[in-house]
Amino acid sequence: MAHGKGLKAVRVALIHYWLVSIRGGEKVLEALCEIFPEADIFTHVCDRSVLSQTLARHRIRTSFIQRLPNARRWYQKYLPLMPLALEQLDLRGYDLVISSESGPAKGVIVAPGAVHVCYCHSPMRYAWDQYHAYLERAGIMTRALAPPLLHYMRAWDLQSASRVDHFIANSRFVARRIRQYYRRDALVIAPPVDTRNFYVSDAIGDYYLMIGQLVPYKRPDLAIGAFNQMGRKLVVIGEGPEMNALRRKAGPNIEFLGWRPQQEVRDHYARCRALVFPGTEDFGLVPVEAMASGRPVIALRRGGALETVVENETGVFFDEETPEALAAAVYRLEATEGQYSPSAIARHARQFDRSVFKERVSGAIRGFIDQAAS
Repeated sequence: MAHGKGLKAVRVALIHYWLVSIRGGEKVLEALCEIFPEADIFTHVCDRSVLSQTLARHRIRTSFIQRLPNARRWYQKYLPLMPLALEQLDLRGYDLVISSESGPAKGVIVAPGAVHVCYCHSPMRYAWDQYHAYLERAGIMTRALAPPLLHYMRAWDLQSASRVDHFIANSRFVARRIRQYYRRDALVIAPPVDTRNFYVSDAIGDYYLMIGQLVPYKRPDLAIGAFNQMGRKLVVIGEGPEMNALRRKAGPNIEFLGWRPQQEVRDHYARCRALVFPGTEDFGLVPVEAMASGRPVIALRRGGALETVVENETGVFFDEETPEALAAAVYRLEATEGQYSPSAIARHARQFDRSVFKERVSGAIRGFIDQAAS
C-alpha cells in the first residue's frame, strides 16, 4: 500500500453495476474518475454509445454478462448470474477497489492487502425495502420465481458486505439501511451535483415542475392527482412504465414532455414556481438541482429530501402520501412565496457541489489507506 505517497501512487479499480445510461450513479462514477484519472473501470454490461467523455477515457472491462444474448437490454434478467460474474473479475495488482453499489457491485474478491471501499447509493431495493412492492407489480411468472431468487440474492448481498472494508453512504437515510441490513456503519458523503451548471432566473413562469423516471416508487400519481384537483399547471419531464397510465388520468393543465435536452431542463428548473418531489428517494439529485436554480421544493417528508431541503427556507414538506396533502403543501408555499430568496436557495445548494464531493471522498480514502498501512 502506498502509504505517504498520495492517491496518485495507488492503483485503483472502480466497480460499477452497469453502464447503460447516465444517471445519478454514473455521475458519482464520473467524479470518482476525476479523482482517479488512471483508474480502470469494471462493470457487468457497458453500452459505449451512452458514455460521457470522462468515462470513455478510462479502460473499461466487463464481466461475462456482456457476452450473453442482448445483455445491454436484458441485463437485469441476468441478475442471478451477477454474484458469480463479480467473483470472476481479476483484481490482482489493485491497491484500492471502490465499488459503486446499487445493483450488484461490491461482491468482488480483492487482493490481499488491498482496501475495498463501497460507495453505496442504496442496498439493492428490489431485494430489501422494495421487495413486496416489486412483487405486487410483477407478472405471474416473476411472482413465482422471484421469492427463491431474491432470498438467494439477499443472503449473497449480506455475505458480500463482509468483503467491504469501509462503507460510504450517499445519505443518512441510506446509512441507516446499511446498518439495518448489513449491520455496518457508514460514513455519509452526499453525491456530486454540478450546481454551477444551473442558473437563477428573474423570469418565473406560472407552472410547477416534476422531473424523473415515471415509476411507482417515485409516486408521480400523487402529483397528477393533486394538480388535477387544483387546476394548476404542471410540467412533467421524464418517461417510464407509468407514463401512459398517468397521461390518461391527467387533466389538460398537465403537460408531459418526455426526456428533454439538458439545457431545456435547466431552463425549466430556472423558471418554475417550484419543484414537486412526491416520492421517497435515497438522496434525490433533482431537488438539489432545483435549489441550485434558486427554486423552492415541495417534497414528501421522507428519505433524502430531509437532508437537502430546509423547511420554510428552501421549500415545504407534506406528510401524508395523498394528493390532498400535496395540494395543501402547494397552497402553503403559495401563501408564503415572497419569503423565499432565490439567491439564498442557490447558495444552500452549493454545499452539495461536485467539488465538495471530490474533496470529501479524497480525504476519506486517504484516511482509509493510512489506516490500512499503520
